[in-house]
Amino acid sequence: MSQSEAKPLPAETKAITKDAYIFAYPLVMNYRTMYMQAIKGATRLLARSAPGQIREGYMQYTVRKVTREAKTWATVFAVMVIVGTAHLSAARADETQAKELFKAMSDYMAAQKVIAFDYDTNLEIVIKEGQKLGLASSGTVTLNRPDKIRTTRSGGFMNVEMVFDGKTLSLLGKDANAYFQTEVPGTIDHLADVLRDKLSRPLPGADLLMEDVYGQLMSEVVNVKDLGSGVIHGVECDHFAFRTKEVDWEIWIAQGDRPYPCRYVITSKKVTGWPQYTMDVRAWKTGTEVASNDFSFTAPTGAKKLERDELPDKGDLPGIFRRKLTGGK
Repeated sequence: MSQSEAKPLPAETKAITKDAYIFAYPLVMNYRTMYMQAIKGATRLLARSAPGQIREGYMQYTVRKVTREAKTWATVFAVMVIVGTAHLSAARADETQAKELFKAMSDYMAAQKVIAFDYDTNLEIVIKEGQKLGLASSGTVTLNRPDKIRTTRSGGFMNVEMVFDGKTLSLLGKDANAYFQTEVPGTIDHLADVLRDKLSRPLPGADLLMEDVYGQLMSEVVNVKDLGSGVIHGVECDHFAFRTKEVDWEIWIAQGDRPYPCRYVITSKKVTGWPQYTMDVRAWKTGTEVASNDFSFTAPTGAKKLERDELPDKGDLPGIFRRKLTGGK
């Protein structure tokens, strides 16, 4: 496009440019003042040897030169202010949009009284030699807010089911044909706390199943990034990254009128090697799409009932991984 064909700047841009120049010019003129003081000092040294006309001409030339330089640097500085302001405004807009879309997901999740989905997880652990290993598993979740949930989880080292009817928590090891029960009256939110803090068996995707996902996860966030879109299992998603002091986490949220979480990744920064936990969600269903479930538990024939002290340590880790973590062979 030739200079004659160039489109005029919008009035708003002109106003910003003018304000930035007005702000920058006095700052850069300080440079001119200091430079002029130095020139005057040098000129005094010439006073005894150089003729008056030479001194006067030299001073006029210097004033014009320094003034031109000051204006040039003021313009450059003004452009830097404009670009920096535009970049900061864009970053803030992205952060605001990311929070708004995450809040929309949180509101959508809270509004769904009945939810069912399948999931795949990968839990990384770092052994004493510094090697990072991944534990993969898959399972299902069916919940009925506010106080009923059934989950399954299976992998190469586990095959478990958990049932909660609002009062009693039941854990079943299918391969071992053994189960454990304890009273945990309350909501799914309360159950998640008990499973994590007292039984060392975190509920799969617990952060995303709370009544107020936004309130639970955003309170400690110090940095937000909008990373555009991505595709998880054929579903187009909005991709966001969040940082807290102890963990980084990312989430991919399905676009459209069902903004459910398609992928959730947590990075533990306080653990050597920064291991990650990844959860992929698929086969998402809500409302009448979900098959009826009474959330009752019936122990299998011949199943052994375990006491609290008979539950395996370190949650679901198989023996070989427990030995690696403690330095055994």
